[in-house]
Amino acid sequence: MKNAARKPRQSGARYATAAQPGVETAQRSEVEQAAALAEAVDGLRVRHPDLSASRVLTQAQGLVLLGLALACVLGFVVAPVPTGVLLSGCVAAIYVLVFVSDVAVFRRLIHAPHIVEVTDEEACAIPDNELPVYTVMIAAYHEPEVIATTLRSLAALDYPAHLLDIKLLLEADDEATRAAVRAALPAPNVDVVLVPPSHPRTKPKALNFGLLRARGELVTIYDAEDRPEPLQLRRAVVAFSRAAPRVACLQAKLEYHNPHQNLLTSWFAIEYLSWFGFALPAIAGGDTPVPLGGTSMHMRRAVLEEIGGWDPFNVTEDCDLGVRLYRMGYRTEFLNSTTYEEANSDAINWIKQRSRWYKGYAQTWLVHMRHPRRLWHELGGRGFCGFNMLVGATTLTALLNPLFWVLTLTWFFAHPPFIQSIFPTWVYFPGLASMIAGNFLACYVDLIVIRAAGRPGLIRAALLAPVYWLLISVGALRAFLQLLISPFFWEKTAHGLDRSQAAEAEA
Repeated sequence: MKNAARKPRQSGARYATAAQPGVETAQRSEVEQAAALAEAVDGLRVRHPDLSASRVLTQAQGLVLLGLALACVLGFVVAPVPTGVLLSGCVAAIYVLVFVSDVAVFRRLIHAPHIVEVTDEEACAIPDNELPVYTVMIAAYHEPEVIATTLRSLAALDYPAHLLDIKLLLEADDEATRAAVRAALPAPNVDVVLVPPSHPRTKPKALNFGLLRARGELVTIYDAEDRPEPLQLRRAVVAFSRAAPRVACLQAKLEYHNPHQNLLTSWFAIEYLSWFGFALPAIAGGDTPVPLGGTSMHMRRAVLEEIGGWDPFNVTEDCDLGVRLYRMGYRTEFLNSTTYEEANSDAINWIKQRSRWYKGYAQTWLVHMRHPRRLWHELGGRGFCGFNMLVGATTLTALLNPLFWVLTLTWFFAHPPFIQSIFPTWVYFPGLASMIAGNFLACYVDLIVIRAAGRPGLIRAALLAPVYWLLISVGALRAFLQLLISPFFWEKTAHGLDRSQAAEAEA
């Protein structure tokens, strides 16, 4: 990965002057534009085809999965009970391993997971002339409702304007968002980059296109609805100056600014408080690859280019990027700075978003498990097991949960002999123990997180968490179906559904 292309000559669409904000200047030549687009789409898969999700399955993976499917069908025809016992035993073993992994993370979680602390005084003390150029990229597609708020949030960043290289990545045919940007009168340092329409139409492709024009030594990503803490960039500069060279990424914490809009946003807020505030920092401390957040991850640009940028075919590109960083010997740490996002308040919109996340997790697992021995060598035994538990088993169990809920209900109401026959004692009791203990641990962690965050208003949602788990499994099932029929389709998440944000935008 040492041969990743360097950025080409800086040119292209720019809001040129303060006197004429919102005026798009001349684009690159057609040749430059085509070369940049080809690099954004094909750079990773041409140089490192084994790390690209442009193929869902390799031939070997396809043959293995086909062989397993045929064996299951044949087994149920010839010997249904032994086949059922074997499958239920394998699934029970997966659930037990997931529970053991969760306990290990919980032990690190309660012992104050490592988060890099940079005080306000330390962040403000660094002189402006010692700050590096910082590239901030925002990929926005069909976001006319929130783009003005986005620009206000960027303007609130406490960083010298001449050192802030803001790339607003818009699809060239997204006229509504382009018009909204012009109307918002962006600052002179906002460089509007028009991404030519092409397959795949994904956020990581747009980020790769923007990276080719980046000037910053450090790079970060924000989503269109984000509200980053104003000192976040300064904190990251100080943290990188103290960090070891192999620390290539600092992930800021993510929270939601509308946790009490409805029950769904409360569930989502608890999940983010737990995931970014406790679980991921604990996982990072356990010598395991860390799936990054899709926003507020701060990276050394040289490393980002070295590992090949983002995979434009992976719809959860942040997870894949975190794994590739780890495979290349780099590490991620967590920064004591928070970015506030908008929690999905609409169930259908939420399921679409969650299915994209799970589809990307499945893509990431399939890509990095193409050569298991090589992966074991690069990650080590602990990292290999952690990757499979965190990325592989998380997706698989979310998909399997409804099946076992149905089997359980069927048993309680109808007592079919076949269900009893495929759950002998040595399968039933480990499975039952992992179910009870695992569900208790999940609820207990939520309550600990709520207390630690000082959010007592979220307790009711935490007690109703099993309903949220059902929604999660609906998203996983939808992800599986999409992986089969449209693996590279980026399902757009609608923003601007927060009532308070909508009122703010109107004001």
